[in-house]
Amino acid sequence: MVPKIFGSVCTLPFLLIQCAMAGTGAHMNSGLLLCQPAPMCGHRMYNPLEQCCDDDTILLLNRTRLCGPNCTFWPCLELCCPESFGPQRRFVVRLKIQGMKSRCHSSPISRVCAR
Repeated sequence: MVPKIFGSVCTLPFLLIQCAMAGTGAHMNSGLLLCQPAPMCGHRMYNPLEQCCDDDTILLLNRTRLCGPNCTFWPCLELCCPESFGPQRRFVVRLKIQGMKSRCHSSPISRVCAR
């Protein structure tokens, strides 16, 4: 049985050769993708063209959730923010800002959910 460390050491030269070949133009597309750091969600990789990372959970980009009793939002792109509490609770959907840690108090309003 070969220790795991040797598997990583053996693939490193292969990756370096692929990255070097990416500059030649012969396999530019595959080399560039191979040499990009993979997006991580917690300790797992994900495909940002199909998925997002929301609180260390990988979600499909088209997944929706309820915001209040009768309003939907896309958790990959939006936040569901309670604006008031009690029997007349009001919810507002706000936009997530790409590349930043979005918060309800500082994100722009997308829409107000009907009561």
